[in-house]
Amino acid sequence: MKSVEGKYAWVAKIGTKGQFVIPAEAREIFGLQPGDTILLLGDIEKGIAIARKEDFEKIFAQIYGGKK
Repeated sequence: MKSVEGKYAWVAKIGTKGQFVIPAEAREIFGLQPGDTILLLGDIEKGIAIARKEDFEKIFAQIYGGKK
């Protein structure tokens, strides 16, 4: 579902093995392919974010204040 241009929200159900499926529309928009590695970031107050492997270094630099 799309609410504001460039902002999206989807729903996924967690299965008995703790797995979930990233909706097809989200995979298409963000260029996620089978076999891709993703990074899950968690914040107790803000929730969980998912990032592509290509963005790891940029994210680590923002979090830790320098390159990995």
